Amino acid sequence: MNNIPERKRPSLSRTLIAAAGMIAFLAFPVLAQDRTEPVPENAEASSYGGGWTCVLGYRVDGAECVAIGIPSNAYATGRSYGQGWACRRGYEEVEGTSCKAIPVPENAFLRSSGYDWQCDRGYRQDRETCVPIVLPENAYLSDDTSGSGWTCERGFTASSSTCVAIAVPDNGYLTNADYGDEWACERGFFEIEGRCDPVALPSNAFLDPASYGPGWRCERGFEQTDNSCVPIDLPSNAHLDRSGNRWSCDRSFQLADGECVLGR
Repeated sequence: MNNIPERKRPSLSRTLIAAAGMIAFLAFPVLAQDRTEPVPENAEASSYGGGWTCVLGYRVDGAECVAIGIPSNAYATGRSYGQGWACRRGYEEVEGTSCKAIPVPENAFLRSSGYDWQCDRGYRQDRETCVPIVLPENAYLSDDTSGSGWTCERGFTASSSTCVAIAVPDNGYLTNADYGDEWACERGFFEIEGRCDPVALPSNAFLDPASYGPGWRCERGFEQTDNSCVPIDLPSNAHLDRSGNRWSCDRSFQLADGECVLGR
């Protein structure tokens, strides 16, 4: 019997790793050169994987590193794609060839992004300038840069360029809502023709804060009839529903002539 060991076949993982390395080499041949080639001027040896890379401000051109034309007020990005440079904070690119200063008007400051400006507090933007905000009486400066720049104090509402007092009737209160009703009636009162009238609460009822209805609801076991609450006449084989103000037939029973009869 032949004792010569059979040659081992390469594992699947090693085959895949080798294939991936070959693909990377073919796809990015200009980012790193073979270790056997001399390191050109304005390049440095790679710290891993062999080869060399161009220093910041240069890019590969064949076997050399050529300088990138970086305009004034720009910096090298170190990227192998694109122009290789970007404008500094406070400058904007012009036709891909230069960087010009972003004009910041008086009473404004450059945003943190460095690509736009914003008016100082107390000023609002008017095209390419910042104009003072005219603050009416009973108003304060707001952070809304797109609107008037001010908001009325509590108890006042904006009308044109002024803040007018909100007329709150007796037994009413301010809602502090940004939109909708500016005031509402206190509990136990309801709004009618701009005033707050007391709710006439019938027997066997309680105050209901719902915005619709008479302002009250019947207790459980009673139903509303006109302006009063009358006891519910509950037939046999029936029960009050969830509201407590209506009833339904029990399971297996059905309504017939006001009674709950066993279904057929």
